[in-house]
Amino acid sequence: MKRIGLAASALGVLAMAQGVQAAEIAAADDPANAVEAVVVTGEKTARGLQQTVSSVAVTTAARIERENIQDFYDVVARTANMSETYGKTGFTIRGVSNSNVSGGGTGGLATVYVDGAALPQEAVYGGPLEMWDIGQVEILRGPQSTLQGRNSLAGAVIITSANPTYTPQFRARANLASGDERVYAIAASGPIVADQMAFRIAVEKKDGDGFIYNPNLKRDMDAVDNLYVRGKLLLTPSALPGLRALLTYAHNDRDSGYEFTYSRTDRPDYYDHRIDLSGDPSRTKTKTDILTADIAYKLSDKLTLNAIASFNAVNTDATIDFDMTPAHSSYGTRAQTTKTASQELRLNYDGQRLKGLLGAYHATRDARDLSSSLTNVPFPRATLVSVLTPSLLSGVGNPTPAQQAAAAAQASAFANLYVASLPVIPVNYSGSQPSTIKTSAVFADATFALTDKLSLLGGFRYDHEENTGRSAQTASFAGTYPTPASFGPSASYVAQVNAFVAGMIAQANASAPEGTREFNAFLPKFGVKYQWTPDIGASLTVQRGYRSGGSTVNQARSSVAAYDPEYTWNYEAALRTAWLDGSLTLNANAFYTDWTQQQVVVNLGLNAYDSEVRNAGKSHLYGFELEVAQRLTPRLSWYVSLGHTRTKFDDFKVTAGALVSDLSGSEFPYAPHWTAAAGVDHRWDNGLIAHLDGNYRSNAFSEADINQARTALIKKHLVFNGRFGYERARWGAYVYGRNLLNATYSQYTRTDIPVALLSEPRIIGLTLETRW
Repeated sequence: MKRIGLAASALGVLAMAQGVQAAEIAAADDPANAVEAVVVTGEKTARGLQQTVSSVAVTTAARIERENIQDFYDVVARTANMSETYGKTGFTIRGVSNSNVSGGGTGGLATVYVDGAALPQEAVYGGPLEMWDIGQVEILRGPQSTLQGRNSLAGAVIITSANPTYTPQFRARANLASGDERVYAIAASGPIVADQMAFRIAVEKKDGDGFIYNPNLKRDMDAVDNLYVRGKLLLTPSALPGLRALLTYAHNDRDSGYEFTYSRTDRPDYYDHRIDLSGDPSRTKTKTDILTADIAYKLSDKLTLNAIASFNAVNTDATIDFDMTPAHSSYGTRAQTTKTASQELRLNYDGQRLKGLLGAYHATRDARDLSSSLTNVPFPRATLVSVLTPSLLSGVGNPTPAQQAAAAAQASAFANLYVASLPVIPVNYSGSQPSTIKTSAVFADATFALTDKLSLLGGFRYDHEENTGRSAQTASFAGTYPTPASFGPSASYVAQVNAFVAGMIAQANASAPEGTREFNAFLPKFGVKYQWTPDIGASLTVQRGYRSGGSTVNQARSSVAAYDPEYTWNYEAALRTAWLDGSLTLNANAFYTDWTQQQVVVNLGLNAYDSEVRNAGKSHLYGFELEVAQRLTPRLSWYVSLGHTRTKFDDFKVTAGALVSDLSGSEFPYAPHWTAAAGVDHRWDNGLIAHLDGNYRSNAFSEADINQARTALIKKHLVFNGRFGYERARWGAYVYGRNLLNATYSQYTRTDIPVALLSEPRIIGLTLETRW
């Protein structure tokens, strides 16, 4: 019924739009006031935004400049149906996290592409996501599995840097802001051989102290030191007409706080005085290198051959204090290296009635994950009681309920004494989990015009994956076992429980041999589009989403647990309209998604680390995006966007020993029901400029939990940003503010330690820029 209602709603909106147009008096506005023309490239063909049926939010270079968008997460905040997760460490699209929904799965659910290279998940925090000299950012909402393959069930992010030009260009910028932030950047472009070879280079250096101070270590915990260097070479040789080659190399070197940088909340003014009391530094160093070759050769007026090859390497070294206390008692390190090489060959056809593409793809991703730690594992009291109770009844042939209850009470009383003596189990741990993923695919996407107004949409992808992994780890007890003498009449049980603890640790001290699993998936897409007028079009599409299966390491058991792929069916209606000679656009998408075989994390009960991924979930989600933009005059424009998403787990059970928690009915984490953004921009003839925007996120939850509203609520918040200045043709000076009203909220609050991930405070900055 919801799917039928979705289609009816879309047709109702379409009928209303037709009525408005029929009654509208012809606009007298100057066509020069038309909303900025946007070309979408994320679907592997150049297509105007108004002709794209997928839900796409596009941030152009002009908008990046006007709104002082500094990094990718500024784009997230201004995009309907997107939200941050755990601070600036990830994001959701339509309530679905880029990494996972309930902790399950090792593959991503939304991939970030930078100049054609698909970045691994660890680069979403420490990778090259600054917006200096970026040409365009496209957020593709909804499954992109047909064209993008694995890791795009929720959507995809396409970041494209500015291209070389045959006209010389130069920009330089200096930026000073709160948190002692200093940013210096340059970009230059121009010809090497007139009309045949051009270059572009961009460099940005960012330093900042951040806002969280550690008095024990006498250092800023969220300080950042980032260097981004990018070079591009454009070739259009006259000897080979129709050939266009674009070569890109980028290097990003980032030293910053650990991805989860908490601040203490056990003080009355913790938003104004952010403190961390860890005894060990928590830092992340990430180095990213990207090399891409994008070659297109025009075979004819209708046929173009495209070849894209990319390589990227992401190296991450992290240190973390687990207990976040001054004691040097629980800490660790983690080193990750991910290398990805991909090749894609694609034939694009642009005919009178048929437009489409046919392609082949192959990628290899090698990952190395090394970790070591001294970890305090919370003592699994419930597991101890469940293990000790049967041993107390071992001499009873057929125990009565009363005898069972007495044994359970005795086991519980002893567990209280033992856990009081050993509340956490200190474990020295080291592990290595190398993996290799090889993906091959063939894919196609096409539009066929049956009439001048009616078109059929279709596509498919056949995806084959080989997923290889193994595990090697060591674990040893790093504390002192309780002695029987201090337990009085219960002393006889102490040796037994000590052995139980030693057995748990020994179970984690083993290796899992290398294993390979293969997955095949057929991912169809089909739909229909009707162009009612040149300015009004509507469509209905159905598409299958996919995330491959794989294997995860159960640290407590030192075993590799296999899990199967998960799938979605996505039903989507789209409306594209333009009014007043193109000066006003109103676009909308509505969707419903069924999700089956969902990958979720299940705890098996030994301890907090006895977890693995199972195909144990089923869920659904639905909602819409509405985006309006208008250019009233060449100097005055505004926009509004609204997103609505409802998510629900239909089947989600988590097991911990004998305890089974049914989380069915709970919502996805970081999935606010409502997101909204609005902005207005004006430029005066005398050089003054002003921009103001705001974004809103309704209440959401930071975890999937039975008592979400009580334990994991993220309160609704409204954030305003502004930029004001004076500019001439060759230079400009600006003052800007982020979170102008100093909205405060926590994106995640720990229940075991008084710490939280706090929202970004008010930031005031000054920018000086020159351009030639």
